[in-house]
Amino acid sequence: MLVVWFPDRDDERAGVIRTIFMNDHLIHRPTSGATADELAAQLCNVRTCTRRVTDDLSMQQLMGPMLPIVNPILWEIGHVGWFHEYWTLRHAHGGAPILDRADRLWNSSTVAHATRWDLDLPDRNGVFGYLADVLEHQLDRLGGGIELPARYFYDLSIRHEDMHVEALVYTRQTLGYARPESLGEPATHRAGAWGGDVEVPGGRWRLGSTAGDGFIFDNEKWAHEVEIAPFRIAKAPVTNAEFAAFIDSGGYRRREFWSAAGWAWRERLAAEQPVYWLKKDDGGWTWRRYDKVDELPPHAPVTFVNWYEAQAWCNWAKRRLPTEAEWEAAAVGEASADGSRLADSKRHWSWGEAAPSRERANLDFAFDGPLDVAACAAGDSAFGCRQMVGNVWEWTASDFAPFPGFAADPYEDYSQPWFGTRKVLRGGSFATSARLARPGYRNFFTPERNDVIAGFRTCAL
Repeated sequence: MLVVWFPDRDDERAGVIRTIFMNDHLIHRPTSGATADELAAQLCNVRTCTRRVTDDLSMQQLMGPMLPIVNPILWEIGHVGWFHEYWTLRHAHGGAPILDRADRLWNSSTVAHATRWDLDLPDRNGVFGYLADVLEHQLDRLGGGIELPARYFYDLSIRHEDMHVEALVYTRQTLGYARPESLGEPATHRAGAWGGDVEVPGGRWRLGSTAGDGFIFDNEKWAHEVEIAPFRIAKAPVTNAEFAAFIDSGGYRRREFWSAAGWAWRERLAAEQPVYWLKKDDGGWTWRRYDKVDELPPHAPVTFVNWYEAQAWCNWAKRRLPTEAEWEAAAVGEASADGSRLADSKRHWSWGEAAPSRERANLDFAFDGPLDVAACAAGDSAFGCRQMVGNVWEWTASDFAPFPGFAADPYEDYSQPWFGTRKVLRGGSFATSARLARPGYRNFFTPERNDVIAGFRTCAL
């Protein structure tokens, strides 16, 4: 059996002990199947990424201003280390806390967001030292091998840090910090536009993931059949040039294109264009990228737009957002032999089974920003959709809701508190780890969030 400690939601100082027997569902929870050595390598890899996006920041920058959409970066770094320790060293291995007050500082379920700037955090050396201590303990544990229940918690913790690496990248964008010097090859090559639609046949589709997909999150469980009508979907995401046409036609000032909630958001913020765009004297556009102003690449996907802005563009263009089932079918589905319906098969990646590469997908900081939508031709889906994986996250029409039979995983606050309040995004961005950017992964944010590395592609009405 495995003994696991869980915090009591009513009293952060107390705890609940749950004993999980070998026939419990946890023992059969899908994992990556990684060996101890592979997990150790992944831990070191993701930690290198965390250091790449934080090492150059001053203590003042590590704290930053209090904003509802960011954390103090110093707090976030400590939280990453705490999450690893909490789930692997303490839960999976039964170890004692490395830092007695860690739960009071970094448990995101109990430490209110607005208080995170006022906590008595360790100094810079203390926080980074804690992070290093946790990693050292994990590597020592993995040196003795890994058993199935513990592997799940390592998989979870590694992917949790992957998420925070990406969040730290767009936090630097939000706060106007300098571009991290080691953040990928510059995305300066211009491949151009890639317009038009492709046809996807209708049929029954298995939406969601299975145990055979390796490590998955609870909101992906389990694959279930849905009916999809035939549809036409864009080969590429909406570009900056295409979105600029909406602005230039007065799209931000025309109420008819906006939902009630979207219009209320637009008026509250007095939004006239995407958050980082700047109008030039000649009528063109630049944008603030980190701490500099750059030319806006016309054929790169529009980025840092929220769901309301995507929906308004669709209404203007007489298009619509795809549902997440349609998006998934276009990304990894195939047609039947006669082309009349969706086949029962589902690809691992849009292009097939081969591992991601920079020719197929802009992932894992292959480049330091979005490429033009014509790039990565080797990553096309069976139906001809490009960049379904990487470059920018893509908003879908779907509400973030549980799949039939949903049951929360041990990290109970990952999905279920947010059902019904978020929209689903799919596909990953240039800053997303390939561990997260599987086409079945369901990202989710509230519809007003325009700080995320997100754009959108559309379907014909």
